Amino acid sequence: MMTKRKRRTFTKEFKEQIVGLHASGKPRGEIIKEYDLTPSAFDK
Repeated sequence: MMTKRKRRTFTKEFKEQIVGLHASGKPRGEIIKEYDLTPSAFDK
């Protein structure tokens, strides 16, 4: 049974950090794995 994950909220700083990493060439999949994000959370 899959438990529904609590919706996480991300601070502006955290989002900027992720965007910065991605902009500097870090692969999306790697960022998602490293920060335990969902692809949909990443896309937002």
